[in-house]
Amino acid sequence: MSKQHIIEPQDKVPKLDTSDWPYLLKNYEKLNVRTGHYTPIPVGSTPLKRDLATYIKYGVINLDKPANPSSHEVVAWIKRILRVEKTGHSGTLDPKVTGCLIVCVDRATRLVKSQQGAGKEYVCVLRLHDALEGDATVRVGRALETLTGALFQRPPLISAVKRQLRVRTIYESRLLEAGNGNNKHPLAVFRVSCEAGTYIRTLCVHLGLILGVGGHMQELRRVRSGALSETDNLVTLHDILDAQWLYDHTKDESYLRRVVRPLEWLLTNYKRVVVKDSTINAICYGAKLMLPGILRFESGIEVGDEIVLMTTKGEAIALAIAQMSTSTIATCDHGVVAKIKRVIMERDTYPRKWGLGPKASEKKKLIKAGKLDKYGRKNDNTPASWAKSYTDYNDPNSSSTDLKVVQSTPTSAPTSAPTTTPTAAPAPAPAPAPTSDDKSKKDDKKDKKEKKDKKEKKDRESKKSKKSKD
Repeated sequence: MSKQHIIEPQDKVPKLDTSDWPYLLKNYEKLNVRTGHYTPIPVGSTPLKRDLATYIKYGVINLDKPANPSSHEVVAWIKRILRVEKTGHSGTLDPKVTGCLIVCVDRATRLVKSQQGAGKEYVCVLRLHDALEGDATVRVGRALETLTGALFQRPPLISAVKRQLRVRTIYESRLLEAGNGNNKHPLAVFRVSCEAGTYIRTLCVHLGLILGVGGHMQELRRVRSGALSETDNLVTLHDILDAQWLYDHTKDESYLRRVVRPLEWLLTNYKRVVVKDSTINAICYGAKLMLPGILRFESGIEVGDEIVLMTTKGEAIALAIAQMSTSTIATCDHGVVAKIKRVIMERDTYPRKWGLGPKASEKKKLIKAGKLDKYGRKNDNTPASWAKSYTDYNDPNSSSTDLKVVQSTPTSAPTSAPTTTPTAAPAPAPAPAPTSDDKSKKDDKKDKKEKKDKKEKKDRESKKSKKSKD
């Protein structure tokens, strides 16, 4: 047999190449390992292998919004097409504006707030009200440079928010083209990267004022919203309608799965923490993530950072606020790692794994035997061994009774100490006599009250007299 058909033994285990793994599992082998010891639970699945109903329930769409309908209308149409309970979008676009509108479906609507606050990028066509003297490209380029950084803006007359002065940041602006020629009303095209809530229409008016000729926004397209741009699987309303029609009539899921993507797609820029399967359901019920529940964690996590908690299958569980940095997680052995900000996964997707320890099991047996009440509190039949060993932190009376017992138990005096006869308790100190300032304050209060009563009486009499005259 030739050597090329033999699998030869190796001393080292070859490294996994996870650079092509999808979404949150990408570069999984580069995460820091805390432990590899956990019991996998055969529940859940990788985001791309969910059954279609669950896939759509945890889905997002990068929609190319058409001109004329409002963002609210578009989202309502998608809800009706896909026949789902809830839909939400990543930030309002004006009716005439086109481009990226991230539409979240059902459970993915929990990510809407984080996407609405993310940065945006636009390509704008500016119409100037008069021809510019000299080189138009240079002048418009300089004006754009001036309007970079933190700017004061007041929303336009027709807007969805209150018209009050506010500050918005322009991160970067780049002139693509500026025409002058013989045209009395020249156009300029520029690309701008800005903070959420920036009005490009107002920016165009400010550009016109700086150039001294006036200007307004002719056309606008959003090319990036948060993590997604127009190059990331942008789909139209027709695509969604056709995909749903194809599934209804031929049961072919492929088009619908291409149009709708898993919500993990939006979370690829977050720092990741991989948790054990037994921890997942507790997090879904709002429990803090403790250190023993961690399997892997990413480098560069700092206290207060927003992180994503994920399963070993690559499913997003929740968004959380880190309470420990990467170095602390690596060196510590107990404590709170993160507080939950927004739970994404539905409760009871994974089974409950809390309340299975030795104390919890014993407590359940005692409740069943009637030796504790139905809430797990002590009663007349509670064994003395349980009462001594177990502290119920949920019982408001337990701490106070324990204190009373401690205070009432007499302490035995040391043998070496000399015995002394009990002395009488010291008499209570007499109450301090009221000072002149206290008396004057009381008198002032009395005078104020009398004046108030007199005024009220006068008001009543005047009202009565008015009524009698009428």
